[in-house]
Amino acid sequence: MNTALMHRPSSRRQTARRIAPPRRPAVVTFRPATSADADALLALIDGHAEEGRLLPRQLDELRTHAGRFVVAARRGRLVGCAELAPLSPRVAEVRSLVVARSARHAGIGQTLVGELQARARKDGFQVLCAFTHDAGYFVRQGYSIVPHAWLPEKIAMDCQRCPLFRNCGQSAVQLSLVAQRHRETTRTANHAEPRPEVVA
Repeated sequence: MNTALMHRPSSRRQTARRIAPPRRPAVVTFRPATSADADALLALIDGHAEEGRLLPRQLDELRTHAGRFVVAARRGRLVGCAELAPLSPRVAEVRSLVVARSARHAGIGQTLVGELQARARKDGFQVLCAFTHDAGYFVRQGYSIVPHAWLPEKIAMDCQRCPLFRNCGQSAVQLSLVAQRHRETTRTANHAEPRPEVVA
């Protein structure tokens, strides 16, 4: 009997040893941006602008307005950002919403938008809007497509100075934060535990 063959490990066991255990996905954290994030913000936005989906931004502007941004970080590196830009005392805009290519399809963009909605409500804004090439993305989050003329604050502040004015190809979407707050209050009231009956 060939003893060498008896002690040879099976090919199945050899294969099992070579398979590494699956890595856990890196945790993504969300936080307010600081001026120290300006270079990373610019890199994210410029990369997205090259895809033709976003207008470019300036580094000095990002340093000045960094506090308006919420960022997503993974392993210490920014992989997403979004800005809450005030247009008037009642209207704010979701601006420069970007998720790095390597981090897409993981819900990061939706979480960023949700963070801005919470901040906008806390700051007393009544309407949150966005100008986007992908209106469906916002519609799935409760926004409505509206005529550009319904957002004169945006037109007066930004659009009239934009080189693509009247030819941008973007859709305007908006979310009524007042109506959203009312729906959430009603939903909470409807799901409240009923008070026990008092029998005299």
